[in-house]
Amino acid sequence: MMTNFENITPSEFDSLKNALLQITVLIAGADGRIDASETDWAEKLTEIRGYAHKEDLREFYDEVHIDFQARLQQLIAELPADVETRNTQISVTLSALNPILAKLDNKIGFELYTSLVSFAKHIAQSSGGIMRFMSISKAEEEWISLPMLTPIVLEEEEESAE
Repeated sequence: MMTNFENITPSEFDSLKNALLQITVLIAGADGRIDASETDWAEKLTEIRGYAHKEDLREFYDEVHIDFQARLQQLIAELPADVETRNTQISVTLSALNPILAKLDNKIGFELYTSLVSFAKHIAQSSGGIMRFMSISKAEEEWISLPMLTPIVLEEEEESAE
């Protein structure tokens, strides 16, 4: 198992990797249309984060990036076409990440949670608007904070008494 993810099972790790695909569909499809600009940006973002993101998550994003577009297209084909039904299904699936995130070291859980929310925002901003100004639609706004996930709060390490 990859460093920083040894506290979870391979199946749980796969669920975390698949979350980026699900977030892409959730945000890109929130307005009823999944644009190539959004899915292309999602793939590019996983690549960028593989070498330019927080060091603790680089290897994770390298793995997510492998066959991203093919896995994304497969997921889109498997999900319901109806936006509300699809978003509800994705939301339920993503909410299952809460106990998995809780198993991770607090710092890694916090970094991954904030990274997922940031990823959602970047996808929402990748299409529409004038020069990306006001580019987040009302439909996307509902989901970009990933309300189905319980926020992970970074716990400060207690200083040892001397």
